[in-house]
Amino acid sequence: MISMVERAPDLVDNNLLRALRAHDWAILGPRLEDWSAPTGTILHRPGDTVRYAFFPRGSSLISYLVELEDGRAIETALVGREGAIGGIVSQGRLPAFSRAEVQRGGAFYRVDLHHLEEAKARSLTLRYLFARYADCLMAQVFQSVACNAAHSIEQRTAKWLLAAAERTGTDDLALTQEQLAAMLGVGRSYLSRVIHDLRQRGVIETGRGRIRVRDAGGLRSLACECNHAVSQHFDDVLKGVYPAEENGMMATSGIAESVRG
Repeated sequence: MISMVERAPDLVDNNLLRALRAHDWAILGPRLEDWSAPTGTILHRPGDTVRYAFFPRGSSLISYLVELEDGRAIETALVGREGAIGGIVSQGRLPAFSRAEVQRGGAFYRVDLHHLEEAKARSLTLRYLFARYADCLMAQVFQSVACNAAHSIEQRTAKWLLAAAERTGTDDLALTQEQLAAMLGVGRSYLSRVIHDLRQRGVIETGRGRIRVRDAGGLRSLACECNHAVSQHFDDVLKGVYPAEENGMMATSGIAESVRG
């Protein structure tokens, strides 16, 4: 099931890895493993020693969630093909603060943090790339804090659906309303009313265990500015890593098929 990655970086379906220079790929590429996991897989919990870095591929997604005393787990960051989790912000194996959970199952690249630190030690440009990505990830967390405090549930719901669609490159999201309500930290009945309103507006469709974006432009008009702010920061710091609208989501009529975005 697991095999060493032997590909040119421009053929890799993770944008952060695709940004590696050839000599950096020669160092890190052979250390990467092909790995897969279903939706709901817990990669680490608070207090666990983080042993691997994971790079989502294609339409895979990972959520960072903060666990509260009342049992709720609130999402603070969503990571897809633009990034990675585990030992990227920190240096080496350290206890985890949050829960990392596979939000959309599929394929990933995985690397042992010992190997990742060895690769960083051999390449200044590799360390520089991951440091810049860490800045982008922290910006997303900061924006999430402000968003949760300042914006309505409708705005936050629209924002999350847009972010997930951009990161996966698909308009069909395998997600229950209960799961989305839990991540947003709101009641199931409250979110149901928001979803009903979005459906009435014609911007989404819902089915059993799925939400489909029908009108990305209309959904974007209802969302807060937070997803755009994160995308803009990625573009300023790591141009081309965050899936661009023209490569990920069409402005008005759904999602464009793209591998490059």
